[in-house]
Amino acid sequence: MADASTRRGLQIRSIVKKEGIVEISIADVPTPEPKPDEVIVRIDASPINPSDQGLLFAGADLSTARASGTADLPVVTASVPPAVMKSLAGRLEQSLPVGNEGAGVVVQAGTSPAAQALMGKTVAILGGAMYAQYRCIKAVQCLVLPPGTTPAEGADCFVNPLTALGMVETMRREGHKALVHTAAASNLGQMLNKICIKDRVALVNIVRKPEHVDLLKKRGATYVCNSSAPTFMDDLIEALAASGATVAFDAIGGGQLAGQILTAMEAALNRTAKEYSRYGSTTHKQVYVYGGLDRGPTQFNRAFGMAWGIGGWLLTAFMQKIGPEAAQKLRERVAAEIKTTFASTYTKEVSLAGALQIEEVEAGAREQRGDGVSHADDGAKRGQGQKPILGVDMRGVNGLADALQKVPLAVDDALRPACAPGSKHYARGLVHAEFRGSPALPRWLRQTGQMDDARRWRDGLDSSKNILSSEDQGWPRIV
Repeated sequence: MADASTRRGLQIRSIVKKEGIVEISIADVPTPEPKPDEVIVRIDASPINPSDQGLLFAGADLSTARASGTADLPVVTASVPPAVMKSLAGRLEQSLPVGNEGAGVVVQAGTSPAAQALMGKTVAILGGAMYAQYRCIKAVQCLVLPPGTTPAEGADCFVNPLTALGMVETMRREGHKALVHTAAASNLGQMLNKICIKDRVALVNIVRKPEHVDLLKKRGATYVCNSSAPTFMDDLIEALAASGATVAFDAIGGGQLAGQILTAMEAALNRTAKEYSRYGSTTHKQVYVYGGLDRGPTQFNRAFGMAWGIGGWLLTAFMQKIGPEAAQKLRERVAAEIKTTFASTYTKEVSLAGALQIEEVEAGAREQRGDGVSHADDGAKRGQGQKPILGVDMRGVNGLADALQKVPLAVDDALRPACAPGSKHYARGLVHAEFRGSPALPRWLRQTGQMDDARRWRDGLDSSKNILSSEDQGWPRIV
């Protein structure tokens, strides 16, 4: 039987209504009694990934956000643009839980030996509905963290690490010997760099600023190309010729960068061609788009022969493709290297109590329009020490989790206007937020600000203004 304290818990939920409104609320929900092969995990830490933001806010215009409800059960509403509503038909009038991954302690277990063996263990889990106090999940879905690992250290050991590992594994399975990565100064990019150094895989990093080149070089990268440099294409061809990379993973999506990579690959391959062919090199060149930092169209001139491909890459589809045994090996590597290759650090505290003050939401709306946005990758230049990033404005980003055990902050504080009756402040209204590697802005701060800069991005870029892809990278972690 469940302990009285775990029988019910708070959970963040999001619903899109037919009249074009997204409503985010706190629900008091019963905790299921675990089946024999299930456990109950007290969620102590959960990251906010871009895919979480998409589900949570549903593409709403946050300049229209309004706070209502009661002090104990706050409600936030915002208007969803008509163009966005067309893509949300499948979720209308459905109250959905949010949060892809998290970590915590198993506080109740089913009767099976596998479930009982997890009792009291600190585990990382992936499976949705993580912005909650408790999560019922199958024991087999729990990744036991090494002794001494805190929930905060293991809370995002799925999306970012497995994406980086998945890129290297995709390269190997498709017969390539080296790879290219854009947005390489991002958290994910730095993690991929560490993996490739350890595994002795050649990696061509594409960034946009000189300081990003310096950052990666200091961390052991061999090939780093600055897409804003006038010599970018020449530099890229040289790096591709030296590394032999014929597959790329692109976090940008829009603009010309994907085409530039294919063109440079073709030029590098033609250096060793023994005879001319009007159809180009017979070596297949592949670009996988796994992010959408530039939401504009993907543009390219076909100057790279006929043996090429461009397509999408998604972590969940990749994990299903390789099967449970191979996927488990990747998870085990993440757990074994959670404090080295996949280590996280905490650099900033973010107040949650005032997250939805109207003036703060209006400030977020201004940033959404691109007025004074402090762009994500700029934080990388602050050095390896990763000092607090003051330029990252987390206003309007809700603390979508129970405040762990470190501070007595309830989930409802995440959506409660500051100074509301019962709200907690300072030590009782703060949680640690992690910016792993370069900090990043929430998706809703990116959308319009990026468009203002889109013209300047046409020659290719990394994610220096916005480092996150669809699956992740460097989001604040609620602990």
